[in-house]
Amino acid sequence: MSRVREAADAGLKVGATCAHPCGQRDLSERFLATLGMTMVEHNYDKKAVGSNGSPVCRLGSACYTLPPMPQPSRGVSDLVFLSAAELGESIRRKRVSPVEVVEAHLAQIDRLNPQLNAIVSLDREGALAAARRAELAVMRGDGLGPLHGVPVTIKSSIDSAGLRCEAGTRLRAGYVPAGDAPVVARLKAAGAIVLGNTNVPELLMAWETDNTLYGRTNNPWDLARTPGGSSGGEAAAIAAGCSVAGVGSDGGGSIRVPAHFSGICGLKPTPGRIPSTGHFPPSLGPFALLGVVGPMARTAHDLKILFEVMAGPDDGDVCAAPVPFRAVQEADLRRVRVGYFEDDGITPVTPETRAAVRAAAKALEQQGFNVQPFRPEGLEDMRHLWWTFFGRTGRLLLDPMLEGHESELTPILKEFIEVVAAEPPLTLERLLHTWLERDQCRTRLLMQMRQFPVLLCPVCSIPAFRHGERAWKVDGQSVGYLDAMRYAQWVNLTGNPAAVVPAGRSPEGLPIGVQIVGRPHEEEVILAIAEKIESALGGRQRPPSATATIDSRRSDAHLGR
Repeated sequence: MSRVREAADAGLKVGATCAHPCGQRDLSERFLATLGMTMVEHNYDKKAVGSNGSPVCRLGSACYTLPPMPQPSRGVSDLVFLSAAELGESIRRKRVSPVEVVEAHLAQIDRLNPQLNAIVSLDREGALAAARRAELAVMRGDGLGPLHGVPVTIKSSIDSAGLRCEAGTRLRAGYVPAGDAPVVARLKAAGAIVLGNTNVPELLMAWETDNTLYGRTNNPWDLARTPGGSSGGEAAAIAAGCSVAGVGSDGGGSIRVPAHFSGICGLKPTPGRIPSTGHFPPSLGPFALLGVVGPMARTAHDLKILFEVMAGPDDGDVCAAPVPFRAVQEADLRRVRVGYFEDDGITPVTPETRAAVRAAAKALEQQGFNVQPFRPEGLEDMRHLWWTFFGRTGRLLLDPMLEGHESELTPILKEFIEVVAAEPPLTLERLLHTWLERDQCRTRLLMQMRQFPVLLCPVCSIPAFRHGERAWKVDGQSVGYLDAMRYAQWVNLTGNPAAVVPAGRSPEGLPIGVQIVGRPHEEEVILAIAEKIESALGGRQRPPSATATIDSRRSDAHLGR
């Protein structure tokens, strides 16, 4: 009944004459169904037609062009796999209602989330209320943002008003922020509708997603495997069609590895380009050099839309820089030289990972880009310096919070603590020298990137691994957990932006992404390159579990608690 009252407030009465001069009496049954209403009469005025010869009718100040004949509704599975750009365009053109879109995504969540355990806090009523407001804005002809009516999710380490922001730890259980982080506020201002937030490993310290608060998240490509971490719940939700896009964070591959494991796209921006304000743990001190917040989506074009919405300085971000969004001209893009490397010369990658990097390089070469083999020097030094900041300094920063609560911690976090504890204590002198060496490494890398402003390389040694695995045989060599992730870590140390797009498959059918690294504050360039690779290699594909009934052991989703 509330939907009927809202429509009546907008000037529509079922069975009554439309206020528009067209004389049209009723809307199509299909459109009224999206409003939760029923057709009383179906009597088009054949004299009132739009530019395509179809009847037209006006709701408030918005004119709708209706099909000459009622058409079958789009299938839910199709609707939830549209991109943000496609959905936004369909909503603006009044081909689909924001309420229909949100309801379709809620149905997908109901169907898949019990097995995936990707979304841990769902605001069903809030999302539907926001969708109704978005629908009325379309009906009134209001100005619409680039993400108007598009459902998104947020990593549960980023403040979103009314949703639990627990960062996967019992030590923050029940914490609900009163306000939105700047990135969430900016998404909402652009019209996005927040469905809920997503699962993470405890305090984000892992490349897989599991914790004692909500349990394990499964990969929609294979439930026996992880979607990665720490933005693993976000990646799984987007890949499975439970969310169109969302927000993750990345201090050592936490956006890029899940994007690679789950077959979606992700962007790790330059520190300060997108504000990390409202993230826990906060990006301060050495972590401000490493940790960033960034968009995740199924297409590179959607990453670009989200990036433009989210980017901009904020006083709460210590790295904030007033760098405006800059559109990249095609002629300028073609002059960018691209270097690529298949491995770092130390840790091997799977043959299919090599093939994916070669395929991306060839795709760019065939489109006229100057692409050459090139591996920057100093990658191993960068990796060691990154670990000092992320691992050893991270342990020092977390210790006050964890002391006395060791029995409440997730095994994965305990494992991280044990690895760090085995190393010599971090001294002030070592920390200072690490900071100085980091700056020198960054300078040397940027000097090398004068020749190749864009680099293509692996995201990880392997595709998505099975839950609990810690070592793999790759090219006859044993590769451990930390080593497998080394291809993402150096980018955090130097502060370069990096995007990931799908570019291949493993023998088991698992997705494999490639990493596109650019110079600081040149996100627009790598996103444009990412779109070129995506268009040539096919881009997004639906994981099997997203289109078929999952028959597996259920895991608690803990929704609405």
